[in-house]
Amino acid sequence: MAHVNGVWLIDAPASALNNQGGVEGGRTNNVVAVKSIRTRAGTYPYVSAQAFRYWLRETLSSVPGWKAAPIFREKKIAYTDSNPIEWWDDDLFGYMRAASQREDAKQARESEERKDETPTNTEITRVSPLHVGTLVSIAPVNATRDFGVMSRQDADVGEVLAGHKAEPNPVPHEHEFYKTTLKGLFDLDLHACGTFWRRYRTGYRNLDDTRIQIAEDRGLELVENGEAYRLPTEQRVQRVAALFSALAQLDGGAKQALHYTPVAPSFFIAAVMKGGVAPFQHCVGPDDRGEPLISIEALTDGIAVWRDQVLSPVYLGWKRGYLEGQRPAVVEALKATGVDFELDDPRRVFEKMARDLREHPEWLE
Repeated sequence: MAHVNGVWLIDAPASALNNQGGVEGGRTNNVVAVKSIRTRAGTYPYVSAQAFRYWLRETLSSVPGWKAAPIFREKKIAYTDSNPIEWWDDDLFGYMRAASQREDAKQARESEERKDETPTNTEITRVSPLHVGTLVSIAPVNATRDFGVMSRQDADVGEVLAGHKAEPNPVPHEHEFYKTTLKGLFDLDLHACGTFWRRYRTGYRNLDDTRIQIAEDRGLELVENGEAYRLPTEQRVQRVAALFSALAQLDGGAKQALHYTPVAPSFFIAAVMKGGVAPFQHCVGPDDRGEPLISIEALTDGIAVWRDQVLSPVYLGWKRGYLEGQRPAVVEALKATGVDFELDDPRRVFEKMARDLREHPEWLE
C-alpha cells in the first residue's frame, strides 16, 4: 500500500498563526499568546494539526470541482454528512458519526433544511487517509509582545500607553508574535483514498446499510475480499489531485491582518513509498543560529536506506529565494545518489505529482 510521505517548511517571518487565547501577566488586561511548547531547551511556537486541517479544508473550497460535505449541528455536536462516496472531504479527511436518540436531535434530522442529509442508522467512523503533523518551530523562540489600542483617533500606541498623549477611554491590548520556520510531517495513504470499508472495527466501518446501498447502486467495485467498496481510479486520482492543488495555494492563519504570512510551503520534500515510513523526517533542522539547515547526510542516508521502498521520483518543491544558498549542494547530493528527482516551485511539483499519479494507477492499489 503506497503512501505519499514527506516534510514541509512554512516561513514565518513575523507571525502569530495559531493563538491560545488570553493569558495573565501582561501590561494590559487583554493579552493574546501564541500556542507554544515549553521544554528545557526553550519555547517552541506551533500550529496545531487541527488548525492546519481547517486551513486546508477552507482552501479546498475554492478548488474547482471540489465537493465539500455539508455540516450539521445538534446543540454542541457537529458532524459532516459522513458520505465519502459523495463528498470528497469525507473521503480524504475522515469522520465520526452516530445518530443521536435524543428527541430534539430526531426532530432536527426530520426538518426541511436537512431533507438531503444521508440517513445514518448506526455508528460509522473513518480514519483519515491524510495524516498531518503539528507544525512546530525548528528552534526555540522568545515570542515578542506587541501593543495596540482601540481608538478612532490617530494616536501613537506607545505615547498613549506612556501617558504622553491624551486619549479618551483608550482600550489597550497586546499580542505575541514570532519569527521562525515551522516544520511539519505529512502522509497520504493512497490505498485508502476512495476505498470505503464496512468492517465491524473502529475507524473501518465507513459505511452503514444506507451507504452500502448507495455504493451498490453506483456500481462501485467490491474489493478487500468483499470488505470494501472502491471508486473508479480516475475519480480517486481527481480527489488527490485537488488536494495537491490546495496544498500548493494553502491559505489561512490567525492575525493575518497584522502579520500577513503566506502559509503555503516554501519548501517540501516527498516521495511515494511502499509503506507509511518517514525517510525525510530529520533532513531539515536548525543551524547554530536557529535558521533552517538542510542536512545533506540525513537526506542522502534516508534515500539510501529506503530506496527499495521508493516508487516515485523524489519530489522537491522549493521556492526561489528561500534558502537559496543551500540549493546547489542539495542538487549535487541528489544527483550523486542516482535517484530520479523533480526540483521546481512547490506549485509545479504538486502538479507533477498529480500527473505522475495518473500515469501510475498502481500506486493506488
